[in-house]
Amino acid sequence: MIAIVDYGVGNLFSLASSVRSLGAAVQVTGRAADLRAASHILLPGVGAFGDAMAKLNAAGLAPVLKEQAQQKPLLGICLGMQLLFEKSWEYGEHAGLGLIPGEVCPLADDLPPAAGLKVPHIGWNALRFAPGRAADPLLRYVRDGEYVYYVHSYYAKHCAESTLATSEYGLPVTGAVRRGLVYGTQFHPEKSGDTGLRLLRAFIEL
Repeated sequence: MIAIVDYGVGNLFSLASSVRSLGAAVQVTGRAADLRAASHILLPGVGAFGDAMAKLNAAGLAPVLKEQAQQKPLLGICLGMQLLFEKSWEYGEHAGLGLIPGEVCPLADDLPPAAGLKVPHIGWNALRFAPGRAADPLLRYVRDGEYVYYVHSYYAKHCAESTLATSEYGLPVTGAVRRGLVYGTQFHPEKSGDTGLRLLRAFIEL
């Protein structure tokens, strides 16, 4: 059973549809008991970091996610990935779940001015595996250089030890991360065509 965390943030329908298309049972839920009973947890997210953390805390789900992340595979997607980090600087400083060392910073602050790149970063970019990480189970069905779909204005920094893959957008943008059973993708697998489905299949098989 794959539990998709419903805390009022994220495109739950398309993610649930993608997972069901792979033959897995899905439960979209905001109940702690359901997360504890699931075999895998997906944490989606769209919007602002501070608001999302406030909703997780208000629902009592932040401590449950921290607890369950030690026991079963958890995958954060887009903002859901960012929430896995220690903190974010989106509209102030906000504490995250602290499951992966690092912080989330404004992409606009680090883009080279001469590149003329726009923020938010929206579009398809090649996924490049970090050195020595091509054999990670999450990447087993994905080839280096395949394209995935991004929509974001902030990105994870100071997390090299956890980085599985990056994409180039004027600088290496953290694309996928892992620490223990905790995984994250800045891109949207459910919007990344067959490549994204293959990555979700690998996660389900963990």
